[in-house]
Amino acid sequence: MNGTNRRMKRLFDKESGNALILALDHGANEGMIDGLGAIPSILEALPASGVQGVILNKGLAKHYSSLIPTDVNLIVQLNAGTRHGSPTYNKNIVCSIQEALRLGADAVSMHVNIGNDLEDRMLVDLGEVTDEAHQFGIPVLATVFARGSQIVNEHDSSLVAHCIRIGAELGPDIVAVPYPNNGDAFGRAVAASPVPVLVTGGPLGQSVENALNNTLMGLESGCRGCCIGRNIFQTENPIESMARFAEIAHEKQDI
Repeated sequence: MNGTNRRMKRLFDKESGNALILALDHGANEGMIDGLGAIPSILEALPASGVQGVILNKGLAKHYSSLIPTDVNLIVQLNAGTRHGSPTYNKNIVCSIQEALRLGADAVSMHVNIGNDLEDRMLVDLGEVTDEAHQFGIPVLATVFARGSQIVNEHDSSLVAHCIRIGAELGPDIVAVPYPNNGDAFGRAVAASPVPVLVTGGPLGQSVENALNNTLMGLESGCRGCCIGRNIFQTENPIESMARFAEIAHEKQDI
């Protein structure tokens, strides 16, 4: 595990101890949504952004990894699904650990949705990927959502707490979850987690200010940073938005 531990340290800022992970893997699921064309310019702006890692699917990792500075970690997304699929919450393995390593990955990422009829297979995938990644000394970031036919409110605090606990129980090195909209189970789950918890950008359609506030509240609850996608690359000025999230993630200013 020495290799995993060494690479884990690189995913967190030396001064703040927190991480800003930029998620740019939405294209496989959503198609050609607004903002994806800005990815090259966003990557070129990373040296001054305070970003510790970038999540890309393997195709973009192949074409754009040369734009990522050497002090920013490449995190390759290993599973995917599309919004057109039935069901839409399904995620399947599309990239192996070996392929991710050939692409230069410093870490890998998995997305798991619980509360549906496919959660058993997604949990198996997470367990197997984590075991194989650790054999190569590669950290695993697991984004876990409560999403599917059994879920009424995916931002319910008790459900988000369960997502955190999956990250604690099944072996990934970092778990990313949405900030909840009720209850206090979230803070207790963060405090009890032996792995760092990141807060994601939040529900679709919310303002950047709300996403920034969710990040701030997540940090106040004990989270070690954030994993943000749309609320950076779909904003009018992605570079400015990235800088604002970096300031919050590294506790340099309030919103």
